[in-house]
Amino acid sequence: MARRIATGIDIGTHQVKVVIAEAVAERGRAPKPHILGTGLAESKGLRHGYIVNTADVMRSVAEARKQAEHTAGMKIKKAYLAIGGIGIEEYRSTGEAIVSRADSEISDLDVRNAVDAARELSAPAFANRRILQEIPLAFRVDGQMIPTDRPQGLKGTKLEVDMLFVTTLRQHSDDLIAAVEELGIEIEDEMASPLAGSFVTLTKSQKKLGCVLADIGSETVSIVVYDHSLPISVKVFDIGSNDITNDLALALRIPPEDAEKLKLGRLAGDSYPQNKVNTIIGTRLKNIFALIDAHLESIGKRRTLPAGVIISGGGAGIGAVKDIAKQSLKLPSQLAHLNTPENSKVKDSSWAVAYGLTIWGLSSERDSISTLRVRTLQHSLISFLKKFLP
Repeated sequence: MARRIATGIDIGTHQVKVVIAEAVAERGRAPKPHILGTGLAESKGLRHGYIVNTADVMRSVAEARKQAEHTAGMKIKKAYLAIGGIGIEEYRSTGEAIVSRADSEISDLDVRNAVDAARELSAPAFANRRILQEIPLAFRVDGQMIPTDRPQGLKGTKLEVDMLFVTTLRQHSDDLIAAVEELGIEIEDEMASPLAGSFVTLTKSQKKLGCVLADIGSETVSIVVYDHSLPISVKVFDIGSNDITNDLALALRIPPEDAEKLKLGRLAGDSYPQNKVNTIIGTRLKNIFALIDAHLESIGKRRTLPAGVIISGGGAGIGAVKDIAKQSLKLPSQLAHLNTPENSKVKDSSWAVAYGLTIWGLSSERDSISTLRVRTLQHSLISFLKKFLP
């Protein structure tokens, strides 16, 4: 039997991470991912997730790739690519279709027609954008909400679907793909970074109860909101942990290098009053969580997510981030833990996006959810989340 291997590439503003994983079958159990190799390189040539120097980006990806190939003992020919940055936007739309069969039974065709109708209504907003993921949030038959993600087989005259479209700027996506493929790596598919990271940092229980995953990166903060096991919102904010470094450098009149060490707790002394340092860090973190709180309010989920906020990314270990999140959002708060196999090479949640991409690629349902789009709905994003992920 052919080996099932998938590679995930996460090109962040601070670091490039590459993970190679294989689905390993166990007797009487479902296959589990086994990490074969990892690669890490300093990210150059990007700002806020956008390419500003293609050659620098290619060199960074090539270095991370080289490390991953060396530890895995194999060459990377294909990969799944994370798309992040402040260009990520979401759109919501409702589509409807008249049931086509004479016996009024809803078919795959009716579902596709309803999804197509929802996409068509949002088409003007997609002029310069690429749809990364299409996520069905709810179905209604003849105006009645149905408690299932699979309306096929039910009877009615009209089917409606509420859709979430996660998009990115087309030029941004094209630039990233071109930079990677120039290195001889074929991109099999793309996924929004917040979604990829959520696959391996959130538990089934957290997603079912409702939660918000906040990934604090160097130049951006990305969130994905789950409710009843579905990702209902994805958002990226133009703010990150580098802003904390800059705040410290300006307020204390120190070089950015020292400010970065101070932020991470690697520098101390009488010249850096801890109370003042804590205040500077806390103020910026409060600003970050205020943005998240405002977004939750805009989608009707402010203070209504029982599993609370889960914090990941490089900024997850800064100051009293967990306590500030709890106070700001009035929600339970905790740091993310990566759901990886025992003895895994990957421990830090900052690897979540690259590792999550491999989980997606290795899923037995991968062929029918290649972009989380609705096709025949034999396997949807919902079933992927419920059956394959931890």
